[in-house]
Amino acid sequence: MTDLLSTLRDELAQIVDLGVAARVLEWDQLVMMPRGGATTRAEGLATVHRLAHELFVRDEIGELLDRLEPEVADLDPDSDDACLVAVTRRDWDKARRVPPALQGEMTKLGSEAMEAWAEARANDDYASFRPWLDRTLELKQRYIDCFPATDDAYDVLLDDFEPGMQTHEVRRVFERLEPALRELTAAAADEEPEPFLSGPYPREAQHELSLEVARAFGAADEYFRLDPTVHPFCLSFATRDIRLTTRYAEDDLHGNSLFSTMHEVGHGLYEHGGDAALDRTPLATGCSSALHESQSRLWENVIGRSLPFWRWFYPRFRDAFANALADVPLERFHRAVNRPRPSFIRVDADETTYGLHIILRFQLEQELLFGGLSTADVPEAWNTRMEELVGVRPPNDRVGCLQDVHWSGGMFGYFPTYQLGNVLSAQIWERLVSDLPDAYERVEQGSFGEIYEWLREHLYRHGRKFTPAAMTERLVGGPIDPEPYLRYLADKNASLAAA
Repeated sequence: MTDLLSTLRDELAQIVDLGVAARVLEWDQLVMMPRGGATTRAEGLATVHRLAHELFVRDEIGELLDRLEPEVADLDPDSDDACLVAVTRRDWDKARRVPPALQGEMTKLGSEAMEAWAEARANDDYASFRPWLDRTLELKQRYIDCFPATDDAYDVLLDDFEPGMQTHEVRRVFERLEPALRELTAAAADEEPEPFLSGPYPREAQHELSLEVARAFGAADEYFRLDPTVHPFCLSFATRDIRLTTRYAEDDLHGNSLFSTMHEVGHGLYEHGGDAALDRTPLATGCSSALHESQSRLWENVIGRSLPFWRWFYPRFRDAFANALADVPLERFHRAVNRPRPSFIRVDADETTYGLHIILRFQLEQELLFGGLSTADVPEAWNTRMEELVGVRPPNDRVGCLQDVHWSGGMFGYFPTYQLGNVLSAQIWERLVSDLPDAYERVEQGSFGEIYEWLREHLYRHGRKFTPAAMTERLVGGPIDPEPYLRYLADKNASLAAA
């Protein structure tokens, strides 16, 4: 390693360390912190993010990059060093456009608004959250104004989570998905929910089973931690320090912690599987939000809701919840946790209707930012669109427009990546099965190591070395394609109808 590369790595390590410190504060806020600490925590987070931003956008970093670019031009473009310079240059050019004061202001507001959202949601009080949403949208407009004008201003926000992707590409995928998903939903039998879906599912048993599955998937206690929270998430402090969270619903199998745990384990395995040599660099995390979501959905749904998985795990699960499941055969249980079932809550939605929840949010975000939709009209717009797309009308805002944490944290542009991740999960699974034809047989035996190692080799270990488009090309041989996902859903729904 040359002196210049060593200097760049040292500079970036300090900035990454500040980012880790901020994530520790964020994890604590959402898992451990008493509510009264919210204001002080927001100030602390704003300071840490501002300091990290100021360190990164210094002229000295740009000068280092200028001197390094001809030096790495002769290296293998896939090498860690060449990728580090390329990714850092892109990040630096983008970050330089955002004033540190604005970065700190957005961070502070996001932290404070998150607490306001939690209270508003608990009290079903959208009016109390609306001023926070107004302020968030104002800051987002100021953030967009930091960048050159594009054909679609939403591109700026989408790029924060899916670098290089443009809004028209998302629309192309969603325009293919929406009628197909609505047709699949309409074709599903109109059944009453199975009574066993409402439990009881005691919290302690949920926690033990969640740990059991997490460990089986590859989340070793040495590197992973699992805690309860209001809205489940995963944070990575390093490849060997992964924080998972879940939630417990004793009266709702769809809200049962096992599925949310499998989802977050998928995120955690991606982070854990990165090459440890990338730690303390900007490369030591997932390539993009859509690729990250592809892994949470692959482990939660493609594996975790499959019949082979439940052939392995159902005896253990049924024994733990004998009061609810003693007389429920495997096939009936599997059908209940998979069949299309229009519902209010995105995170509890089945695979078929889930995409419609995302399409709703994708549309509303653009209308709020650029289409003249007032925040005063959000509840009615949300409820009307839910009825049109999903077929149900929320009875209150708590299960309507207040259900998600993302807007409170300023995460406009994130929602589309959830459904792009669903689409990618089916593409990736098709590619994996071509190399491991007995993958589902391994799942049925409770053997997940070979699946994890395939994913690690082809995706996880690369971190952020490549652009999302390049990584997707390497992984599945082409761009995001909704057809494998629609085939997967159609096949699953047909098998459920025949059961």
